[in-house]
Amino acid sequence: MRHPSLSAGRRAVVTGARQGIGFAIAQRFREFGMEVILVDLPGEKLEAAGAQLDARVEPADVADWQAMSALAKRTGPIDVLINNAATRIGRGLEASLDDWQAAFQVNFWGAVHGVRAFLPGMQQAGAGLIVNVGSKQGITNPPGHPVYNATKAALKSYTESLQNELRKEHDRISAHLLIPGWTLEDGPDRKPGAWTPDQVASFMIEALGKGDFYILCPDNDVTTEMDHKRIRWGAEDIIENRPALTRWHPEWANRAAKACS
Repeated sequence: MRHPSLSAGRRAVVTGARQGIGFAIAQRFREFGMEVILVDLPGEKLEAAGAQLDARVEPADVADWQAMSALAKRTGPIDVLINNAATRIGRGLEASLDDWQAAFQVNFWGAVHGVRAFLPGMQQAGAGLIVNVGSKQGITNPPGHPVYNATKAALKSYTESLQNELRKEHDRISAHLLIPGWTLEDGPDRKPGAWTPDQVASFMIEALGKGDFYILCPDNDVTTEMDHKRIRWGAEDIIENRPALTRWHPEWANRAAKACS
């Protein structure tokens, strides 16, 4: 079964749509006969994506509320919103405050702006579908990229709260959290362990048809069972009052590796 919003004639806005997961989702929507509006920063890649999919392009910065509000006025009501735009700017806790703020502006506020801009039209129509694209890093919080991890953790919390409110008020409007695994585009540099963006898009569409809120994608290296073990282990750090991030703690790492494999 396919989610009823993913059908011919329905309208979708996809942010971060010029490449990767956003483009793959938009491509699948076009195959369903949907009208798709591709949103991304202006440039040749966005124009080329629009030409390839025969889809409308709308250059906009999701971090800019005024730009997103104006976009919603130009497009009018939509049936589906995919908040996919993201940046990986900033590395390490010592990253500049500008990088921290820029990352939150895109990865967190970009989704909030999208919802604020387009949800009212869905509420007026009485139906709609919102997918926010999160990350496993926002759940398991692996060391190495605390800036990105924090933004995706905030997005997870926001999306959970959004769906909780929607289900109390609108039985035909729902929010969902897409959680991709290791994903790389096809090409000579793609590692065999990674999924392609099209695999992520296909997995999302199937999960939406089942009504899943958490759309936790595996990849060719990590199974769903392994993901469940890793998420459970991280939660047990709190329950068992263990040190922070014991999966990477020198005194706990071997035990964690066995439990999570």
